[in-house]
Amino acid sequence: MGGVRKDLGGVNVPALRSHNTALVLDLLRGAGKGGISRLELAERTGLTPQAVSKITARLRADGLAAEAGHRASTGGKPRTVLRLVPSAAHAVGVHLDRDELTVLLTDLAGTTVALRRRPADLGAGAGPVLDAVTEEVRGLLGEYGGDDGGGAGDRAVLGAGGPDGPGTAVLGAGGPGTAVLGSGGSGTAVLGVGVAMPGPLDHRAGVPGRVTGFPEWAGHPVRDELARRLGLPVVLDKDTNAAALGLALRPGAPGSFAYVHLGTGLGAGLVLGGAPLRGDRTGAGELGHQTVQLDGPPCGCGGRGCLEALCLAAVARGERAGAARILGVGAANLVRLLDIDQVLLGGREVLTAPEVFADGVRDVLTGLGLTTPVGVVAERDAVAEGAAWLTLAPVFGAETGRLHGLYGGEPTERR
Repeated sequence: MGGVRKDLGGVNVPALRSHNTALVLDLLRGAGKGGISRLELAERTGLTPQAVSKITARLRADGLAAEAGHRASTGGKPRTVLRLVPSAAHAVGVHLDRDELTVLLTDLAGTTVALRRRPADLGAGAGPVLDAVTEEVRGLLGEYGGDDGGGAGDRAVLGAGGPDGPGTAVLGAGGPGTAVLGSGGSGTAVLGVGVAMPGPLDHRAGVPGRVTGFPEWAGHPVRDELARRLGLPVVLDKDTNAAALGLALRPGAPGSFAYVHLGTGLGAGLVLGGAPLRGDRTGAGELGHQTVQLDGPPCGCGGRGCLEALCLAAVARGERAGAARILGVGAANLVRLLDIDQVLLGGREVLTAPEVFADGVRDVLTGLGLTTPVGVVAERDAVAEGAAWLTLAPVFGAETGRLHGLYGGEPTERR
C-alpha cells in the first residue's frame, strides 16, 4: 500500500539517541552534497577515528549516510567522502496562523518537498481548526507517499501512537507514533509534526495561552490532541520561536539575533548565544505587547499603546513607512536590551514591501547610534519550515544545547 505506514520497513536507528551520533549527523548535514571525510569528522568532533568509523558504519547501514565520492589526500589512498541522505526521514511543519493554515513536509536536511495551504480562522474554535490541521497533515502525507490521502485506510496507516514529548525525535524500529512514507514497507520515516502558532503559549505543556483576539484557545491541549489524532509525535511552539530556530540552524547564522515577525500579529523570536531564548515560562519574545505609547489605543491583550496595535493600525491605513518606523522602535529596544548581532524581519506584511520595512527599521537604529545590521527573511514559509525543525533539530543534537559551537564540547565517549 502507498502512503504512510506504521511499520518502519528497515529504518532502524536507535543510535540517534547518542550524542556523538548527533554530532556526526550535524556535520554531515552541514557538509551538504559535497560531503565530509571520516578524518574531518574525527577532527571536528574530537572523537577517535575508530569511534567515527563505528558511527558512520551504523549510519550507512541504516540508510542515513552514503558515500559521496573520494577526495585526494596528502598521502596514501584517496579519502572516502560521506554525505547525509536527506530522503532517509521526513518531518511535517505546520504554521497555524490567525487566518491561514500552511502544512509542509521536509526531508531530513530541512528542504521542503511538499506543501499545502488553505484559509483558516482561529476564531472558529479549537475543534474545527484542529480538524483542518488533521485533514491537511493526513492529505499531505498521503499525497506525497502515493496514497489518495482520504478514507479510513489513510487514517489507519497513520498509527495510534502517542507523543514522545516536546523536542523528541527518535528513529526506531516499529515504535509507536512513527510513520513511514512510501510503498512496500521500504519507505522513509516521518519523525513527527512541529506546530507553530501565535503566542503566548506554554511550549513545555503544549498548550496555548491567551492568544490576542482568541482567548478561547487558552489552555487547550493542542499538542496532545494532535498527537492522539495523528498518531505521531507533536511539538508545539510559538510561530516566532519556530522561525528563529530554523534560521539559527542555517549555515552562517549569527550567534545572536532577533527575528521580528509582522503578519497578522507582531512578535519576536530570540536567539542568544546560539540557542533559542524561550524564557523560564516559555513566554519570551512578546515584542508586540511592549508598551510604547502610554495613552495609545487599546490592544486586544488588554493593554494600551502596544507596539502591535500601533504597527498594525499603520498598516491598515496603508502607511507602511510609518509602520516600519514603529517596528524600528521595537527593534531598537531589543538591540539595546540584548546587544544582539542582527535584526531579521519577516512575515506577510514585511514581504509586501521588504525594502520599505528594512530601510525604516535601519533608519531608526542609525538615528539612535545603533549599527546592528538589518535583514529580511524572504521566504514566505519561514515559520512552517521552522516548525518542521522543531522535530528535526533533536536528531542533530541542536535542541539539547547551543545551536552553534556544538563541536567544542567533550564527546560523551571517545572510543
